[in-house]
Amino acid sequence: MTKRIVNAKIACLDFSLQKAKMKLGVQVVITDPEKLDQIRQRESDITKERIQKILATGANVILTTGGIDDMCLKYFVDAGAMAVRRVVKKDLKRIAKASGATICSTLANLEGEESFEALMLGQAEEVIQERICDDELILIKNTKARTSASIILRGANDFMCDEMERSIHDALCVVKRVLESKSVVPGGGAVEAALSIYLENYATSMGSREQLAIAEFARSLLIIPNTLAVNAAQDATDLVAKLRAFHNEAQVNPDRKNLKWQIIIFSSMSVSPGPSSNEMIRSRFISPFPSDDRVLLSRIGLDLVNGKPRDNKQAGVFEPTMVKTKSLKFATEAAITILRIDDLIKLHPEPKEEGGCYEDAVHSGALEE
Repeated sequence: MTKRIVNAKIACLDFSLQKAKMKLGVQVVITDPEKLDQIRQRESDITKERIQKILATGANVILTTGGIDDMCLKYFVDAGAMAVRRVVKKDLKRIAKASGATICSTLANLEGEESFEALMLGQAEEVIQERICDDELILIKNTKARTSASIILRGANDFMCDEMERSIHDALCVVKRVLESKSVVPGGGAVEAALSIYLENYATSMGSREQLAIAEFARSLLIIPNTLAVNAAQDATDLVAKLRAFHNEAQVNPDRKNLKWQIIIFSSMSVSPGPSSNEMIRSRFISPFPSDDRVLLSRIGLDLVNGKPRDNKQAGVFEPTMVKTKSLKFATEAAITILRIDDLIKLHPEPKEEGGCYEDAVHSGALEE
């Protein structure tokens, strides 16, 4: 059978191309042995006619989820077509979607006859069979309907390939969420720190017990940057404190809300004549620099490699807005559900029966009397 088809017309079938057999429970009584040979010949001709109808539409690549016996393969070889049997149903759906083909589960039409139309064929620039490592793969290149791609993973063993597959799946899901969300936010705990500062400032404006709930919610948001720092083996207390300082400066000080500043982290401070101590301490964290080196304070997140805050937008660390919004929403709903359950469940002691058991009588001392 040919291993390369150019300008392929793909037929996607969801039935077997094997010698037709009568269903179970059907009995045919014959008296002439020649009629038995005619029945067997007709069984072969039924499948042959189906194949000829498919090939007559110009199909030169046939993909089917069922089997193809050797007798039927002969017809495809004579026609110079490529036939692939036992294709996974999930893969067949993807091929049909990419090539524009229609999956055909039966050749029967409304008139009670069998037919196959050319409109059900998909198109691709090339279909080729190649050997990659120890496996023979069918590659479908440049499909006409949609642009699609396949990623071939190779590893030392199955466990490594499974781990690579999970990693790539997670990365593709992130890209999918970004396209669905159509917007991103700075990562590295920037959003949580900014929300925490905003809610803490908002809580101070409340004059009721709601202030405590808002303050606790703001404090719980810091768990995310704190956990990131702990997992990176960094000083979580110091990093979260610096992160809060930057976002507090961006929200509280109106003069610096829209200003851009450069972060400067000194490993040590030397005592030398010059500016006052207050100016030295202030310049240790933020100091104005030329415009090309400035960063917005509201975009400050954690740099877990170097162990310091940084402009995560400039560093290219983002998160999909949809993921961030849903995670906050679901966590809040879970907390509310737990609080509601605690308010509704009440345990009442079971009433004791009048006639107690022997052990109750012994403990109560009734038998001693």
